Amino acid sequence: MSDILKTSAILVAIAERGSDVQECERSLAELERLLETAGGECYAKVIQVKESFDPRTCIGKGKVQEIAQLCRDSEVGLVVFDFELSPAQIRNLENDIGCAFVIDRSMLILDIFALHATSGEGKLQVELAQLKYSAPRLVGKGTELSRQGGGIGTRGPGESKLETDRRHLHERINTLEKRIKELEENRAIMRAQRDKSGLTKVALVGYTNAGKSSLLNRLTSADVLAQDKLFATLDPTTRKMELPSGESILLTDTVGFIRKLPHHLVKAFKSTLDEVRYADILLIVSDANDPEVPEHLEVTRGVIADLGASDKPVIYVYNKCDMLYDAAYGAHGENSVNVSALTGEGLDGLLAMIEELMHRFTRQVRLIIPYNEQGVLSSLYNLYSVLSVDYGESGIEVEVILDSKGQGQYAAYITEDADNG
Repeated sequence: MSDILKTSAILVAIAERGSDVQECERSLAELERLLETAGGECYAKVIQVKESFDPRTCIGKGKVQEIAQLCRDSEVGLVVFDFELSPAQIRNLENDIGCAFVIDRSMLILDIFALHATSGEGKLQVELAQLKYSAPRLVGKGTELSRQGGGIGTRGPGESKLETDRRHLHERINTLEKRIKELEENRAIMRAQRDKSGLTKVALVGYTNAGKSSLLNRLTSADVLAQDKLFATLDPTTRKMELPSGESILLTDTVGFIRKLPHHLVKAFKSTLDEVRYADILLIVSDANDPEVPEHLEVTRGVIADLGASDKPVIYVYNKCDMLYDAAYGAHGENSVNVSALTGEGLDGLLAMIEELMHRFTRQVRLIIPYNEQGVLSSLYNLYSVLSVDYGESGIEVEVILDSKGQGQYAAYITEDADNG
């Protein structure tokens, strides 16, 4: 952005009286980083302490006038609110301010998603989320605020613009939903194929910009974009990697989490985030030097719970330990480790922990399946790694690697551990 003028913006937050003002300030600081990621820069921050949100404009009339004066004096044309605004509130704020484009936190995040979506599915998901969320909030904007302007809050992937005629909007949403459903079905087929390999699936999850992509690149020699920006990774990437024992796993990088990640965005990227739900092991990655690690972990656990993945085995990975200072957070407990994706420090310990977890929840067993229940063998092929099949006098003898769920599901057929047979 050094060769072009950055978009200046005023950032606005409300701290309800009696609430944690410092948390409000932290959230606003994060909003500033989001703005920078979108290519803008913060001109001023405004925090109003109020008893409650004003239904018309959220902030008070005096504060609206103050922001309007700031915009006129400094020629700032963008105001970003650190909470969700209704279509009517946006319209009222723009009318009262008179010279600025108003967006909220969700619209800014969607704008960043539009910048960083690279796959066909990612672009479709972004466009669908924008249409469902942003389009109703554009009612009443003049032609000077056309979505074709190219500024922050106006971007979208491809040629489809959010000022699409209302008569075609519903049709476009239906088309996108159908295409995304087809892609979800393809992803499910690919996931089933990965399941057939019997390889343990490990997902890198955590707060945005914790270094998940850098860690994937270091461990698998992948070439995933890794930048010091929020939401640099939007599309999931899966790579096969070999552990020191010779066993292989599938390692997946996922989109980062963030404070106030709107529920509709989680829903829009459901197929992408399903990689978390279908993983066998979660590596929750944190930036060990970030003073807000406890808050980031709380957000991460909340999103994991929303995805229905709270029962997964977890390893807490504190990245960037090569930069550790006295006040930094780091590994504590048997399921945590300090690493550096930059230098490789601590990665041997991380891989050893992954191997230990794998062996804790899986084992190689021998099953005898009656000939009149050959469907059981088919299900084993579909779900697990079948090592050998022999047709004996008493039934079909199968050696297979089962996780704890499979050991319970097929308990009636298990005769012994294959390793001890």
